[in-house]
Amino acid sequence: MSGADTIFALASGAGRAAVSLLRLSGPGSGAILARLAAGLPKPRRASLRRLRDPRDGELLDEALILWFPAPHSYTGEDAAELHLHGGRAVLDGVTAALLVCGARPAEPGEFTRRAFLNGRMDLTAAEGIADLIEAETAAQRRQALRQAGGALAARYAGWADRLLRMLAHQEAAIEFAEDGIPTTLEAEVRTAAASLAGEIEVHLADGRRGERLREGLWVAILGAPNAGKSSLLNALAGREAAIVSARAGTTRDVVEVRLDLGGVPVWLADTAGLRDTPDEIEAEGVRRARRRAEEADLLLAVFASDVPPDAATLALVTPETLVVANKCDLAPPPSGLPALAVSAMTGQGMEALRQRLEQLAADRAGLTAEAGLTRPRHRAALGEAVSWLRDAEAAPLPELASEALRAALRALGRLTGRVGVEEVLDVVFGDFCIGK
Repeated sequence: MSGADTIFALASGAGRAAVSLLRLSGPGSGAILARLAAGLPKPRRASLRRLRDPRDGELLDEALILWFPAPHSYTGEDAAELHLHGGRAVLDGVTAALLVCGARPAEPGEFTRRAFLNGRMDLTAAEGIADLIEAETAAQRRQALRQAGGALAARYAGWADRLLRMLAHQEAAIEFAEDGIPTTLEAEVRTAAASLAGEIEVHLADGRRGERLREGLWVAILGAPNAGKSSLLNALAGREAAIVSARAGTTRDVVEVRLDLGGVPVWLADTAGLRDTPDEIEAEGVRRARRRAEEADLLLAVFASDVPPDAATLALVTPETLVVANKCDLAPPPSGLPALAVSAMTGQGMEALRQRLEQLAADRAGLTAEAGLTRPRHRAALGEAVSWLRDAEAAPLPELASEALRAALRALGRLTGRVGVEEVLDVVFGDFCIGK
């Protein structure tokens, strides 16, 4: 990628549409737009223009165009938008004209990468934009909007500012000890490092809520054969996703269905009935069911109301397990079993079950107005920063504390993509008037 290139890409969806949006960015955007549209419109105002082929003057389309001079554009560069009629021939003709004028097709993510390189956003905001494009539920949209709007960046920038000041003070205590620097400065830095490490640890101890909301929760349905697991999955999904049969052991593999539960994306997995079996294929299904139970964010243990609870399913029940007594139309739930009574056949209790699932999904996904961690990359960088802060707190030598603080700052800098030596110097000389 080169910032000297002028790039273009289709910003609207591919395929037949009423309107197609082409975006340009780069130093040649103004000249190219003027060449196609016989001049530039006023900045940031939509203008109806005839677009012509620069080779022979043939009319390509009558379109709305917008001109965004740098730095007031998405990328921070000169940029333009062409709102074309959505026919394939129109798009092909304008694309060919852009190539003739020296523009090239953008690589994946290149517009947002240029926005980052030009200081229009940090890495967390760029990731938020990607999540916003991929959002499938309202809760995912809200989380992505918070991140794209800079909520995470603001928190991390605040931590980085504090860490930057610690490092500057630590460096000053080492280099300018004879110039009137307070003798308590090193102790204050270590206290501040411990305090910041504690704050970051609290942020990390979030139960992976942000990642769960972004990626989706996994709910595993487990139980004995013929407990009605597949019927329950079909009832929750509102369609015949799994085969239902009176014959035990019908489900041999994991059947997955994606649901939107109160704005939280949820993968609901129907599994093979838990039992010992000589059938090799069914035994593999049982093994996969147990593995899915270990990996799931939530277990839904299903018992049939008309038969005694089986030991294999009871062994999986914990205080975190949602217990369901299915087939309550045939018999009341077993005594002593704290379970939601439902009937996948008649629909009895299904609304209460859905509401309970929505509540549990919301609890595990953390549907709050606060921006949380959304990627393993964030978690790894913050974990590294905490480790270095703890090293700085316990360092036996001032120089080692300084190096640990510098490493912690680099770890935080990887989150946003911004960290530099000049920033440390600015704080040193801004706070201590050294060298006057």
